[in-house]
Amino acid sequence: MEYKQLSIKEEFIRLDSAMKLAGLVSTGGHAKTVIQNGEVTVNGEVCTARGKKLRRGDMSVYDGQGFVIV
Repeated sequence: MEYKQLSIKEEFIRLDSAMKLAGLVSTGGHAKTVIQNGEVTVNGEVCTARGKKLRRGDMSVYDGQGFVIV
């Protein structure tokens, strides 16, 4: 799988915000729903916390699409 690179300037980005930035979802509400339904993985493990803090090197996958924080 090819991972889209998301560049951040801050120390971290929340999972729901990162999904919107990566274009995997169109709204925060959609992100909340798919995260709470267990459809998103972070670093290979299912994550149900939409406020999960992602830092450089963290990878996430949803619906066959992934991104890595750089």
